[in-house]
Amino acid sequence: MPVIKILPHPEYAPNGAEVKAPAGTSICEALLDNGIEIEHACDMSCACTTCHVIVREGFPSLNEMDENEEDLLDRAWGLEPNSRLSCQAILDHKDLVVEIPKYSINHAKEKH
Repeated sequence: MPVIKILPHPEYAPNGAEVKAPAGTSICEALLDNGIEIEHACDMSCACTTCHVIVREGFPSLNEMDENEEDLLDRAWGLEPNSRLSCQAILDHKDLVVEIPKYSINHAKEKH
């Protein structure tokens, strides 16, 4: 089972975190299932960019991006070449290191 190491984030993981999830799970689902309450305003339907993450290690092991995800990522805050929408990035059998950006385009947050 792959391990996702989450780099420290002041709100979601102040001390960083490590979670395990089965291959075939999205990064977003894995984080939420393990108490990391990452934003996901569109309820993981690939309609916003609030679940944007930067994959620092393990990027090539993820599924390929489709055109819709690529188009949405253009609107994400802090976009980098190894950015993904965590709701669309599906785990393989490799470990990952991810960073949750400090900001998102969301002006207001809802408790999910």
